Amino acid sequence: MTTTRPTAPATSSSPTSYRPSAGKRAQVWLANHFAMISAILVLLYLFLPVAYTFAFSFNDHGKTNIVWQGFTWEHWQDPCGVQGVCESLVTSLEVGVISTVVATVLGTLMALAMVRYRFRGKAASNVLIFVPMATPEIVMGAALLTIFVQGFANIGINLGFGTIVFSHIMFCVSFVVVTVRARIQSLDPRVEEAAQDLYASPMQTFWRVTFPLILPGIAGAAMLAFSLSFDDFIITNFVSGNESTFPKFVYVASRRGIPAEANVIGFSMFVIAVLLVVGAQGVSSVRASKYKS
Repeated sequence: MTTTRPTAPATSSSPTSYRPSAGKRAQVWLANHFAMISAILVLLYLFLPVAYTFAFSFNDHGKTNIVWQGFTWEHWQDPCGVQGVCESLVTSLEVGVISTVVATVLGTLMALAMVRYRFRGKAASNVLIFVPMATPEIVMGAALLTIFVQGFANIGINLGFGTIVFSHIMFCVSFVVVTVRARIQSLDPRVEEAAQDLYASPMQTFWRVTFPLILPGIAGAAMLAFSLSFDDFIITNFVSGNESTFPKFVYVASRRGIPAEANVIGFSMFVIAVLLVVGAQGVSSVRASKYKS
């Protein structure tokens, strides 16, 4: 005869699972998403003026474009409806293109010389390159105005289109040199040495090897120079005389309210710049994928 022992009731030996409080969970979530939240806030801060410009380009305003009064497509249909806005835009584009071409050529040659060659005064040249970048624009504008008034006026050169171009070339060259020099310094010199070992002349090595490799840096420097030239107001206001660029037109118009046509042109330039940057990134991605494959 077998006897069965009564079994003791099962007791839960597992500890109670810990559940943090709502405040603790909120702190953990905030810590994990702090970088994303910061990036979103910074982007909102940066693009808020752009959104304002876009919105008020549709404002059916009267004499001033400060208070929202109604929606209209009229300003987008005729961006040149205000006298002087398109003329100043053309002037800014002309100044920007000329300044960009000259500054890019000079800056690229200077960058090549400062990276690939040794010459007396190279250290001083490296320091002087940063002087226009570090000098406040109001100081540079006042100095250029003094030079043009006291020096150039004696030889028949007055303030206007030419002095604007000269000034923009001067401060754009430094940015081109710094950008292109960084690209050249990142190149492997053995690539050029291999081309010379294959009996390529110095000119053939430059155009077939060096130039294609530094072309992205040159393109980036040119885009930077054009944006700096097109956007400049302080130096231009000193040396422009009676010539009006687009930033100068916006500054003068802001005293009575920037017309919606200026908002149309400004937002259009922003969209063009974004498309150029996105297109450049797309081309770089395609090239990188081709090289990997």
